[in-house]
Amino acid sequence: MSYREDSDDGGSGRDLRKPLLNTGNWYRMSSRQSTTANLGSSAQIIRDGSVSVILCVLIVALGPIQFGFTCGYSSPTEEDIISDLSLSLSEFSLFGSLANVGAMVGAIASGQIAEYIGRKGSLMIAAIPNVIGWFIVSFSKDVSFLYLGRLLEGFGVGVISYTVPVYIAEISPQDMRGSLGSVNQLSVTIGILLAYVLGMFVNWRVLAILGALPCLVLIPGLFFIPESPRWLAKMGFTDEFEASLQVLRGFDADISFEVNEIKKSVASSSKRTTIRFADLKRKRYWFPLMVGIGLLVLQQLTGINGVLFYSTKIFESAGVSSSNAATVGLGAIQVVATGVAVWLMDRAGRRLLLIISSSGMAISLLIVSVAFYLEDIVSEDSRVYSLLGIMSLVGLVVLIIAYSLGVGAVPWLIMSEILPVEIKGLAGSIATLANWFFSWAITMSENLLLNWSTGGTFSIFTLTTTLTVAFVTFLVPETKGRTLEEIQSSFR
Repeated sequence: MSYREDSDDGGSGRDLRKPLLNTGNWYRMSSRQSTTANLGSSAQIIRDGSVSVILCVLIVALGPIQFGFTCGYSSPTEEDIISDLSLSLSEFSLFGSLANVGAMVGAIASGQIAEYIGRKGSLMIAAIPNVIGWFIVSFSKDVSFLYLGRLLEGFGVGVISYTVPVYIAEISPQDMRGSLGSVNQLSVTIGILLAYVLGMFVNWRVLAILGALPCLVLIPGLFFIPESPRWLAKMGFTDEFEASLQVLRGFDADISFEVNEIKKSVASSSKRTTIRFADLKRKRYWFPLMVGIGLLVLQQLTGINGVLFYSTKIFESAGVSSSNAATVGLGAIQVVATGVAVWLMDRAGRRLLLIISSSGMAISLLIVSVAFYLEDIVSEDSRVYSLLGIMSLVGLVVLIIAYSLGVGAVPWLIMSEILPVEIKGLAGSIATLANWFFSWAITMSENLLLNWSTGGTFSIFTLTTTLTVAFVTFLVPETKGRTLEEIQSSFR
């Protein structure tokens, strides 16, 4: 582990921005050895560029699994936490929303942290407080420690939510970027499902301990993957940049064309020029920022996080007797549907998936809201009431499938693709902060809205999801089949 060190001649400005986590020269040594000697079995495997990239993605995907576990934790634990710590409904709602508050703080810092010490160092800084937060929640004896632990979890999630999609986009080959980028959201859904399933068998304190495991594995895993080559190039570490790219593409791959494209992009971005808020008025900056913020805000205004956080309660309102089992089933469906999205991302394209996804969500939300409205006017003993419960359940399933096919994964993917390299830190922080602010607002108000009117709550989400369809149709560009440098130069 190497911190920002001065060079022997007194240090230079560039040395002050060394990567926080230095993996050493293992990949450069392997690169040289591959030309002079036969490689061992493990080295032979890593010579395959696609395998190398996939392994890196799988390691950083532990971060989004942690993200999803945090989102799903509130649903199976609500009754037990309220009972054990004598909380009111509003106090538990605050607990659920504090992860979003912590994530907002993490989002503000995420861009600058990732720019200053690198993507890997940023993930390390996210993982440590996350682990501490889960242990604090597990051993909480009163509400103050419960809140503190939730805030620390949220901080880590806020940094992870920006850094992981950016890292994956920057290391992925052009033809795999969509699919690999979608692994971020797939991992989130796996984390949610794990929280739902494990929450059925263990109490909330044990579940919190289990929540720390993904980041406990991520921390050592970061020492075995290369830093983002695009970040290294931007910082001027030419040797490290080419070595990182070589191991990601395979030691036998010709990376000269990609090296030249990245160098040209970095040269044109004038990395030493300070970007101010006033510069965001230029179209090359404001348009991709508007698209990135718009997608991430509208993702939350669909109400999806509220549905996931309080899914058990929603199923109870729908008259489903085994609400916990239904919630687990919903999580499993989300994982499968997101897996389909991973397969489609580089085939159908981002924009088409977003249009189909948001349209399906709007229709399903309308079905659910109508079902809940009708449940208020029919007798609970009638056959119609049970049919309305099935109707709302089907609507929620369609909602999750539609969300998983596009609105769940694509906004984070597009944000990581379209932001120009010279403002990625600042703009990424703004976009991530906006996402988490609206996630906090939805999570904080969802329980209260459901108590006010379940049908009314879903009607509001129907309107905002319809707005998402229009936004995507008229403003969001297609990024499939283009390099990051081509996408970002198109806004100039």
